[in-house]
Amino acid sequence: MKVVLLGYMASGKSTIGKKLAKKYSLPFLDLDDYIVSKENKSISKIFAENGEIYFRKIESVYLQEVLHRKDDFILSLGGGTPCYANNMSHINTSDAISIYLHAGIKTLSERLIAKKTKRPLVAGLEDDKIFEFVGKHLFERGFFYEQASHTIRTDGKKMAEVITEIEMLLY
Repeated sequence: MKVVLLGYMASGKSTIGKKLAKKYSLPFLDLDDYIVSKENKSISKIFAENGEIYFRKIESVYLQEVLHRKDDFILSLGGGTPCYANNMSHINTSDAISIYLHAGIKTLSERLIAKKTKRPLVAGLEDDKIFEFVGKHLFERGFFYEQASHTIRTDGKKMAEVITEIEMLLY
């Protein structure tokens, strides 16, 4: 079983991915963490030293590397990963199941405001600007997210409910 979780930041990809991986005794991979380990530097340092274009290129290379692994896994993507370098095509032509964790603007904004200091993209924004920021990004990225094999709406659901829905897709 190879499962790729995608969606906007704060949609629950890592949290749900870790729970699923633990439940099924599978490795959990976070693509950003994988890149950090391969490049021996933080994502922010990669951006600062090499720029976003370089980052998006290596992100695609490492995504394909993970997708071609022989073992099963649960993979959480960065929020922008599906939107660059034909990555959704790579995901959809692999033997992985892709699942878009779809959370609405209000839900995402509330989560981001609550943990703003841990999210560099929104850390400098006033709380009232985050809603607009998220809405703009979702509009731009929706086309790519919607290419996932499955979509699960997460608004108003407990994590256990989302995990149950994912399990119903997998078995």
